Amino acid sequence: MRLQDKIAIVVGAGQQPGETLGNGKATALRFAQEGARVLLVDRDRERAEATADAIAAEGGETAVLAADITREADCQAIAATCVERFGRIDILHNNVGRSQGDRDTAAMDADVWDELMAMNLKGMFMTCKHVLPVMREQRGGVILNISSISSICARSELNARSGIAYKTSKGAINTMTHHIALENAEYGIRCNAILPGLIDTPMAIERRASERNVARDVIRQERDARVPLLARMGTAWDVANAAVFLASDEASYITSLIMPVDGGLSSKIG
Repeated sequence: MRLQDKIAIVVGAGQQPGETLGNGKATALRFAQEGARVLLVDRDRERAEATADAIAAEGGETAVLAADITREADCQAIAATCVERFGRIDILHNNVGRSQGDRDTAAMDADVWDELMAMNLKGMFMTCKHVLPVMREQRGGVILNISSISSICARSELNARSGIAYKTSKGAINTMTHHIALENAEYGIRCNAILPGLIDTPMAIERRASERNVARDVIRQERDARVPLLARMGTAWDVANAAVFLASDEASYITSLIMPVDGGLSSKIG
């Protein structure tokens, strides 16, 4: 197993209701399948427990913690709980993010900007901040930050202009990932970012279908048509499998990587 005896934290391990699997839940499942014990963190405890049940059904070991990463005390508790429960932290996987409420720049509400930045960027900074002392003392660890392909290329949504806060926050995650990687390389800590493209998850499909009052398949068909590779979106398993690789010793010489998982969508740059 590629993550045998590793201790992982997955932040955003639950998922909203929908027809498909979310990135955080899929990653938690794959980590457990590869032998990791996993602390499942989510603001909604019931959703994290649903992920725990799925892992337990396959014989995996987990613990569950309800936490809001926009609160520093909760981020501190994430690291402390993992050490208390499992004794160490080998992997931190940051999967929380939000785009709802984003707007065109001239129409963007400043308070919503702050909310999006607090969740997408500040929360990720604070989870990293509180696991790093543990990883430094261990002389090793892996941090994986979920960014977005929109951080490096134009958004492929029909309303591509209405994404100033999301795009900016994800671009900042890339920069933060580079900084953390270089800052902590001497401790044997690796830090990489995964940039999902158009992925068929509940967060991507359900809200758009509801906001536009159209069938889910209409949203899926529009998104599929934009992807170069076989004209289809990816799934949460594609993101999760990339995370398994980067968390494993197979990627032991890879750090500061900004890795698209996008079916070639980013090749449309230029």
